Amino acid sequence: MAYDLITMGRIGVDLYPLQTGVPLPQVTSFGKFLGGSATNVAVAAARLGHRTAVITRTGDDPFGTYLHEALRDFGVDDRWVTPVPGLPTPVTFCEVFPPDDFPLYFYRRPKAPDLEIDAHDLDLDAIRGARLFWVTGTGLSEEPSRTATLAALAHRAKAGPTVFDLDWRPMFWTDPASARPFYKEALRHTTVAVGNLDEVEVATGVREPRAAAEALLAAGVELAVVKQGPKGVLAVDSKGGSAEVPPLPVDVLNGLGAGDAFGGSLCDGLLAGRDLETIMRRANAAGAIVASRLECSSAMPTADEIEAALTAGAVL
Repeated sequence: MAYDLITMGRIGVDLYPLQTGVPLPQVTSFGKFLGGSATNVAVAAARLGHRTAVITRTGDDPFGTYLHEALRDFGVDDRWVTPVPGLPTPVTFCEVFPPDDFPLYFYRRPKAPDLEIDAHDLDLDAIRGARLFWVTGTGLSEEPSRTATLAALAHRAKAGPTVFDLDWRPMFWTDPASARPFYKEALRHTTVAVGNLDEVEVATGVREPRAAAEALLAAGVELAVVKQGPKGVLAVDSKGGSAEVPPLPVDVLNGLGAGDAFGGSLCDGLLAGRDLETIMRRANAAGAIVASRLECSSAMPTADEIEAALTAGAVL
């Protein structure tokens, strides 16, 4: 049976402080969580009832073992999560200063194992057969992951909804200015592009939301989703449809992970064939729910929680 969703990209261990408003030098205790954007999207979609898997790599170490255990606990298939001897599993720390300051500190050196995904090891038939396939911009930042990501997209050949999470992290690129041609190539093979204002600017050179959406459509996608922060989200499709949805009111505890919850709900909406405005409203609600919680992966909402937030008109 085909997967509802296969994602490909980052995985790691998130170590989040259990004290908010405290700088890292003064933090005394941390919580350990499964992390990585592509992985979190798979978790979020699994929480919404979908059969999901992630293609990624870890270190051959105890943190790698933990990530396998966490994936299984969340109902995400880990068959394509493989170890890379000699490279440590990535760890990410953050600081939590609500409502809008959440500095991230990535420990991904000398190289993150998830950038060692090799095209020769991909199950291309499974990728093509999945109902939805999701890749990230980080996967384009280094070889062999770059070639593997583009090979997976080319083989899938838009056989179904294929999402490119623009996922711009300049610190992962040795030459950030070199990113746009690789983004352009990925866009040729995808049906949906999703990103914030910084990310759409990297992909297209355009920052104004509607112009950026039109530029993404011109690059080859069928649906462009532009996240505008406090202004909500704009979605424009190639058939002339559009939806602009304001954010759901929420008292933010930790904004990290909200985008991944948005992504998992976006996948859910695409798989269910919902109309564009409903997809965006539900995705906004999912993101807001996670923003109200400290953790990311384990905070992903259920369908009932999304419905409750929409009914209330806010995250309570």
